Amino acid sequence: MFQDSERPLYEIKANLFKGLSHPYRIRILEILATASLAVSGPGEVAVADILTETELEASHLSQHLSVLRRHRLVRSQRRGSTVYYRLAFPEVADLLRVARSLLGEILEETKDQLDTAGVLR
Repeated sequence: MFQDSERPLYEIKANLFKGLSHPYRIRILEILATASLAVSGPGEVAVADILTETELEASHLSQHLSVLRRHRLVRSQRRGSTVYYRLAFPEVADLLRVARSLLGEILEETKDQLDTAGVLR
């Protein structure tokens, strides 16, 4: 098995995107990104709050959080009986923001193409 330092960067990037490749994992990251932008507070969210926001079953949330931890996108900390999650790096929030912007541009271009196609009929 290759160490990350021995693998081509494109493979490492692909594995990062595998960690992002589920809608609920994106939603979890968005929740954590919003918390990280809060003016006050540590930018952490309790698992119970993530459960409420996502409406996932606890076992499914646990699986998604495990994938995000494995891909080093989030970090967790237990305090008492509560586990808190936060983004591992602020760049994760930047990545989500860039993806949102890119999707907006793609949708706008698609709309323009559809509008043009409608005129040609």
